Formats: sequence, C-alpha cells, structure tokens
Amino acid sequence: MAGEAIRVLDDKCVGCTLCVKACPFDAVAMIEVEGAAGAKKRRLARIDLARCTLCGACVTACKFDAIEMTEKAAAPAADLGAYRNVWVFAEQHDGEIQSIAYELLGEGRKLADALGAELWAVLLGAEIAGKASELTARGAQRVLVADRPELAYFQDEPYAAVLADMARRHRPAVLLCGATTVGRSLVARVAVALNTGLTADCTGLAIDPATKDLLQTRPAFGGNIMATIVCPHTRPQMATVRHKVMKEAVADPARQGRVVAEEIAEALLKSRTRRLRFVPEVETTVNIAEADIIVSGGRGLQKPENFAVIRELAEVLGAGVGASRAAVDAGWIPYSHQVGQTGKTVCPKVYFACGISGQIQHLAGMSSADVIVAINKDPEAPIFRVATYGVVGDLLKIVPLLSATLRRSLGK
Repeated sequence: MAGEAIRVLDDKCVGCTLCVKACPFDAVAMIEVEGAAGAKKRRLARIDLARCTLCGACVTACKFDAIEMTEKAAAPAADLGAYRNVWVFAEQHDGEIQSIAYELLGEGRKLADALGAELWAVLLGAEIAGKASELTARGAQRVLVADRPELAYFQDEPYAAVLADMARRHRPAVLLCGATTVGRSLVARVAVALNTGLTADCTGLAIDPATKDLLQTRPAFGGNIMATIVCPHTRPQMATVRHKVMKEAVADPARQGRVVAEEIAEALLKSRTRRLRFVPEVETTVNIAEADIIVSGGRGLQKPENFAVIRELAEVLGAGVGASRAAVDAGWIPYSHQVGQTGKTVCPKVYFACGISGQIQHLAGMSSADVIVAINKDPEAPIFRVATYGVVGDLLKIVPLLSATLRRSLGK
C-alpha cells in the first residue's frame, strides 16, 4: 500500500509547496493544522494515497528531507514453474481469421518445442467456433474459444477482460499477439491487468536455453540498433509481433487438436462503449498488409493530387498503395497506407518507392521486400542503397510512362 511506503515528516515540513508542484498526479496538497498551544497554524504537506503512484518526484523535490519513502514489502515471487504453454491470440475480422495468426502459430511452434510445452490458440468472436479447425490445421494443439454475441467485433474492454481472465486461469508462459491495430490496443490492457511485461513490435523471438526466458528482439532508436528484452520475474511473457516478418505455419487439414469452449462470466463482457456503425474506408486497391506488390509515394509527389499516378500504377499491377510518413502527416493520404516504423510493416514480392528518400524509419517497414524499385530525382537518396533497381528522374514523368507500358504489356 502507498501508505506504508511514503509519508510526510511533520517536524521537517516547512510548507514550501515544492512537493505540490513536483507531483505529476496531483497527489500532494497543503493543509493547515493547529500548532502547539499558543502557536500559529502551520501549513503541512499531505499525500493523497489513492492518487499516489510512488514515483518519488516529491521526495526529490523536497529540500528539507521532509518526505520519506520506505522500501515496499517485497511481493511474493511468482511460481514461474506453474506457467506453461505458448499462447497465440488469433485475431479475426468479421469471422475471418487474419494471416498474422498463422504467422504467430508458425513461430509459436518453435517456442513451444524449445520449452517442451504445447501450442495453444485463443479465439474470440460470435459464431466463431467453426473456425477453430483452421487453427488446429496450422498447429494449435488446443484452441480456447469464447463464442459470445458481445464479442462479435473488437472492443478493448470486453476482449481484454476475457483474455486476461483466461490467462489467469490457464497460466500461459508466453502470450503472443500481432502488432496490428487490434493487437496493440488489446494486449497493453491485458499486460496491465496481469501485472506483467510486454514488448511491442518484435521482429525476432527465441527461448534462452539456460533460463527458458523468452528473448524478444525489436528495433530501437529508429532501427539503428536491435534490442533483446527479457521478462525474467513475471508471467506470462507477452509480445506483439510485426506482420509479415515471420513465415506462416503450413496448413495440414489432417492435423487434429482439442477445441475447448470457455465459459465467460457476464461481468467480463461489459463495455462503456458500443459501436453505432462501421464505415469501411473506400479503397479500390489491395490492402498493403496482404499485397504482393506495393506502390508507395512520398514527399517527392509534391502535392496530394499527384497520388493519382501512384494509384494508376497500382491498379495496373493489382497492387496496394503505400505512403511514407511525410505524405501521411501532410494529409495527402490516410494513415492506413503508411509504411514504416510508425506505420505498417510489409513484405511484398515487389515494392515501388516513388519520391521516397528512404529514411531509416521507412526502411524498417519495407526493407524485407524481395525486390525494391526506387524512383527518385536525387541520386544520393538513401533509398538507392537498399534498392534492387534504381531510376533517377522525375517520377511524375517516369511513373505514368511505366503505367502505360505495363498496361500494354499486360493487355489491360
């Protein structure tokens, strides 16, 4: 409790208010108290224990050593041996399991084998139980299914409450989720509820053979270094994994697994929000997360109207339309098209980078493409260092010519 860990020493407090100003949580206030007989009233600091997070800012700010923070009683060590198995959250949209789930099952199989454990999948939705066979075909030995009308579409609160409840009861050693819009929103809540760690946007996972801890590797400092993170003291070990950086588990319809229908308490399904309607983004090209070919535009397009040349080439090739962060920040195209460290990670067979300089943040999201074609008027642009093919020139002239030539060649 906060009350056992921090207190104000009244005999040292002078009422200077430095602690009040330092507290980022408005947990410290000044009050007037009666002095000794005949003495004036004194102003003393008081800490609201309901608000205090024990951050220590007030202790540091106090010049009179009037606030004391004691060592909190050590929490009992978790019985790490009680946590087993590797879990994969199987994300689904409108009843269709997303490919990121299959990627996680492929990687999860390796982790489970290294731990000598089983690979489980968790599937939440409405009228979704029939999809469990798709997960067992990809290697899930057990599928926990929460099939309720309230889970028909993703909402943070009920999904997080249900997943956290399952984890408390079944105790997985590892819980993996896709670094998608849904995954990032979901597992942060679950990690807080379970009081455990979470590593976001991982590009590599492995098991330490000595400690059996999960080694979670992710880019840091704009991709300039790779950090490996461990969570040795709490379970489950949780990570989100970038889409398209791991190979999908191969489907085998003959593979069998156990499907378990989970009983969900009504209280877990409550939400303070409800969806009124869903308006899908109107897009004539392919979703870049799934596209084999992507045509991306950047600041070199000069103005939003010029994205028309990018869309034309994408339509000819049956490709997705991508963009750099600069183009998205300028409002030229929606965020859903952004490729890069703060956008989507893609792994197409062919990636066209048109008017994109190639900053490290963008490369972090597309450098694993099989073939990279760069078109830029600056011959020194960093994108040419990673490009398979490079064209130096005005993209507003080159891309329309390329579209016209491909249209004729492909008979379109």
